[in-house]
Amino acid sequence: MTAEFANQTENSALKNAIVEKIGRDGPMSFHDFMETVLYHPTLGYYSGDRVQIGREGDYLTSPEVSPLFGAMVGRQLLEMWELMGRPATFDAVEAGAGNGTLARDILGWARRTAPDFAKAVRYAVIEVSQSLVRRQTQSLEAEGLAGEVRWLREPPSGVRGCVFANELLDAMPVHRVRVRDGRLSEIHVTWDGERFGETEMAADGRLAEYFERLSLLPGDESLAEVNSGAPLWTNSAATGIERGFLLLFDYGYEAEELYAPWRKDGTLMCFYRHNPSTDPYTRIGRQDMTSHVDFTTIRRTGEEAGLTTLGLLSQSEFLANLGIGDALATPDGGEIEEYFARRRAVMELLDPGGLGRIKALVQGRGVDGALLRGLAGGV
Repeated sequence: MTAEFANQTENSALKNAIVEKIGRDGPMSFHDFMETVLYHPTLGYYSGDRVQIGREGDYLTSPEVSPLFGAMVGRQLLEMWELMGRPATFDAVEAGAGNGTLARDILGWARRTAPDFAKAVRYAVIEVSQSLVRRQTQSLEAEGLAGEVRWLREPPSGVRGCVFANELLDAMPVHRVRVRDGRLSEIHVTWDGERFGETEMAADGRLAEYFERLSLLPGDESLAEVNSGAPLWTNSAATGIERGFLLLFDYGYEAEELYAPWRKDGTLMCFYRHNPSTDPYTRIGRQDMTSHVDFTTIRRTGEEAGLTTLGLLSQSEFLANLGIGDALATPDGGEIEEYFARRRAVMELLDPGGLGRIKALVQGRGVDGALLRGLAGGV
């Protein structure tokens, strides 16, 4: 079966490279298409200098809403450091740091409110995009913080502290699959000379194994996504933690909900200037693509690497537990405009229909029994 889409791409160098590859090698798996569109080393969405993140970009992440998010994450990292016995050094390793806003806000918060902790922090950013490294450096330099950060290309080993990421896994390329009469097929991308389309081909055995491990399949006639890179990254990050924590924020669900029979169209979404779309074949290289995370597989991956799951709950609950509501205290003096700005930010971060529904997963090694404030009431 072949599907065609009305909204087609612009005539770009990236489009031409994809069309040439399909013409040479035949239909391209959706995973490879998405990887090329987002991460082509010179032409991909994340390779250019165009602003992607923030109110002026295509999508908004929690750190871009307000420094309050960074302050709450800072509070949690501070507590982790204290539970580990306030060691002389604490590794804070952020993966996929976007514009560098979260790193800037955590380090700035620590410098102002927890100087002993600030002295202990050894901050590192894992980033593969050189254009994003440049933006992160500029953001940190503006606050005199760039010298406190080192950049890596992959998760390090021997971490004693916390590895954390905000909306990293949902930006990874995915395989798209469909179930018909209980049989799994994989979506591939075609080109007919004028437009992109899709065709279903036999699914790779590894995709069948993915669902076998979950003891489920998406519903019949349902489209779904498989993020094969997310567990690989999670395993790498988890095995690198000698003692400490893994903290992940992302859109997603446990597998039974993510692959529920009623979810017929999967979760893949595209964003261009904050306008959502389900058409991945338009604005190639100029729109973001994302899909929800399978937290059952991510949680199990961490556990198989020796981590203990400490909690999985919504971002709304996590931030509320850490005291973000303190920002809503009525000002005593003439700070009413600042108060309303904080109030708007808190409401946006806690919105159960928006950023508040992001999940926070916390796992740890060598910290069994740690009672983290952010997880109060987590399950």
